[in-house]
Amino acid sequence: MLHTPVILAASLLYLLVLFAIAWFADQRAEARRSLIANPYIYTLSIAVYCTAWTFYGSVGRAAATGAGFLPIYLGPTLMAILWWTVLRKIIRITRAQRITSIADFIASRYGKSALLGGLVTVVAVVGILPYISLQLKAVSTSYQVLSRYPELVMPREQTGLWADTTLYVALLLAVFSIMFGARRIDATERHEGMVAAIAFESVIKLAAFVLVGAFVTFSLFDGPGDLFARAAAAPELARLMRIEGMPGGHASWIALTVLSMLAILFLPRQFQVAVVENVNEDHLRKAAWLFPLYLLAINVFVLPLAFGGVLLFPGGGVDPDTFVLTVPMAERQEGLALFVFIGGLSAATGMVIVATVAIATMVSNDLVIPLLLRIRYRALDRRADVSRLLLGIRRGTIVVVLLLGYLYFRLIGESYALVTIGLVSFCAAAQFAPPILLGIYWKGATRRGAIAGLCAGSLVWAYTLLLPGIALSGWLPAAFIEHGPFGIEALRPYGLFGVDDFDPITHALFWSMLANAGLLVGISLFSVPSPLEQLQANHFVDVFRRGGRDEAAALWRGTASVAELQALISRYLGEAATQAAFAGYARDTGVEATAGEAASPQLLHFAERLLGGAIGAASARIVISSVAKGEALSIDGVMEILDETSQVMEYSRRLEQKSRELETATRELREANERLQELDRLKDEFVSTVSHELRTPLTSIRAFSEILQNNPDLDVEQRGQFLDIVVKETERLSRLINDVLDLAKIESGRFDWRMETLDLNGVVRDSVAAVSQLFDEREIRVDLELPDEAVEAEADRDRLMQVVINLLSNAAKFCTAGEGAVRVRLAREGRRARIEVADNGPGIPAGELERVFEKFHQVSDQQRGKPEGSGLGLTISQRIVAHHGGRIEVRSTPGQGTTFSFDLATRALAQADDAAH
Repeated sequence: MLHTPVILAASLLYLLVLFAIAWFADQRAEARRSLIANPYIYTLSIAVYCTAWTFYGSVGRAAATGAGFLPIYLGPTLMAILWWTVLRKIIRITRAQRITSIADFIASRYGKSALLGGLVTVVAVVGILPYISLQLKAVSTSYQVLSRYPELVMPREQTGLWADTTLYVALLLAVFSIMFGARRIDATERHEGMVAAIAFESVIKLAAFVLVGAFVTFSLFDGPGDLFARAAAAPELARLMRIEGMPGGHASWIALTVLSMLAILFLPRQFQVAVVENVNEDHLRKAAWLFPLYLLAINVFVLPLAFGGVLLFPGGGVDPDTFVLTVPMAERQEGLALFVFIGGLSAATGMVIVATVAIATMVSNDLVIPLLLRIRYRALDRRADVSRLLLGIRRGTIVVVLLLGYLYFRLIGESYALVTIGLVSFCAAAQFAPPILLGIYWKGATRRGAIAGLCAGSLVWAYTLLLPGIALSGWLPAAFIEHGPFGIEALRPYGLFGVDDFDPITHALFWSMLANAGLLVGISLFSVPSPLEQLQANHFVDVFRRGGRDEAAALWRGTASVAELQALISRYLGEAATQAAFAGYARDTGVEATAGEAASPQLLHFAERLLGGAIGAASARIVISSVAKGEALSIDGVMEILDETSQVMEYSRRLEQKSRELETATRELREANERLQELDRLKDEFVSTVSHELRTPLTSIRAFSEILQNNPDLDVEQRGQFLDIVVKETERLSRLINDVLDLAKIESGRFDWRMETLDLNGVVRDSVAAVSQLFDEREIRVDLELPDEAVEAEADRDRLMQVVINLLSNAAKFCTAGEGAVRVRLAREGRRARIEVADNGPGIPAGELERVFEKFHQVSDQQRGKPEGSGLGLTISQRIVAHHGGRIEVRSTPGQGTTFSFDLATRALAQADDAAH
């Protein structure tokens, strides 16, 4: 039986397990054997995005809107695609600047502005209260429901303060948040133990949700098909199976998708785990696909649970937000119900711990410490150990924030469903998007623009979402929502300036983003950034392009000694941590600084960044300035540094460009050299081949001539045979010489072309007639296919006939005597004419096709060996056809013959081209 002591004991045991995991991870970190230095732990820590809202509220939203819960998870999935571009840049900047929070990030970008950091902190605190109240409400409600087991009783009215379970949940979570994230001050502001515990919680909540979803789908129903079939038969569920069932329609889908895309990056807890706690930016590669997979897994049973809950609890007596817990309770599954409660507790505690730690860091570094430094600096100056004060501030902040969240729950939280509460906080976090996204890509964004935009956007958010919640709770007149303040309809919080077609969240997002981004851009265009803003803008925008040069160090002109600097840092970080940090600086830079020496600008800058990890960038600058009491650097000096930096960057850019040009030129020279070497090889090969081809007939002529000369008594018949051989070899020699001369003239451009208007029918007929004797001797059939009409072209008749005769001669040589057949075809194809010569010979091997037009290359026949000829015929034919603006091609299938074809522009096309010019 699930009695209250059992539930409390299980909850306490689970929280102690979390603390044990955190303690173990911290011990591993101190031993330099990090437990979280892998992409899987990193991805699971980012899954802190899935809070009690996901665990309970998504089912409740699905029960009311069907697929309306999906945009909250589509947004992060889409944003994951951009992580390697956007989030990696933010991580790189954070590491370079030793940034500790989202407030520190924005303050650092805009000239390390303490005012801007404080403003971001205030917005973050106010904006996170609804979200914390959501977690408190979820844990409290689930505890109250489970504690009444086996009855299903929904909490109806608030109890007295001291009898309210939610108060004790808030106090318990405050204790554990302090244990996880505020046990000590760390200059890196990383909490490896907390990250390990959050990753473990992500596994537990996923397992619990999937287990209860599978139970409903496959135990209470016969699989998803049966469940959805029953839902489709129920009128109240059938409408939810369409997107139209979602309030706000498509506009709401788009707004929630955009809102969740921004929330996954800019909620303080998401910035903490995804950016500040990141130990290796390469982990983003795996997280970019693993995190969407996690979202898919934890949402796959949302609709089955929602529809199953409605079908199991007809009449609406059970709050849909509790279906995840009440369904196993109704089925008397005690173990499953307890595990689901632990899963919900994981989802809530993970969010609360990370969020309060992030908020505590922001309040300490960007709000309280800057105020103390300005109001009561001497009080801080007299403290030997400021770290205890910092810890006290952070611990107190955690308690105060959780109590404020509880107060929001008591006063306003009951007016909203879980999901709606979460969306209010999402919209607040979205206000950080313009100053961050514009700040890391646009150097022109200024501090004044960021302050104006953030103030305007946050005020619009508060007016359109926060104040209506107060009015719904009865703390403001209801007329404020219905008719606007003082009855001014144009100022209705849900219909500003007459725009009332949107749901409240879409409406608030539209107006707040318009005010925020609009003022940021508008004021930045008409304001001049300070020198420090310009330096920081360069650091942020060009973080991937910057080398080891850090111009910010040159801004320091102090006379503090190394000993003074070390003493100052040790008051905030402790003696041991300070000594280790300075030793690391000496090791990395090779510069050993003794206690009596004056601190260099580089060492002062290092100390500023080191201290910034503990108290924030703006406060660190003030503290370091207290000991670096040298002459302030003038604006002219700063501008000189900026000019020098710009010149160095421009010179570097030009060097890179020259280097790329040299690499291109070198590559082109290498390719040209390779071409020259190839041409030289081809020249040698050509000369060698021509010499060989000339020597063969000359040798034959000389040999038979000597026989005739030395043997005058040869009989007439034999003498006639020898003379025939001499004549044939002489003709062969003449053809070779003519071919070589023709090829040389064509390639050198000195060939005498005689262009005229020709009827290609006549050219083909005359060419066939010229080689008819060869076909008759070999008993080869010739089929001639010519069109009825004339096909005219501008061409050199003799050279065109030379091409056709060459192709016919080749076909005759490779056809089998007595069985061969050659088909000659002329056809008009559009504005071009095509001439084909096809034979039924043995064909050309595939490996030879690409070489048939090379000089002196001849395809050998296995039976007849190398054919007769110079091996230049096809090469010359290719050049002649190319001169006429055509192209010669070959197709062949071994054993099925070969087809040579070429095309020419007809006279009609030539006339059209002339007319166009």
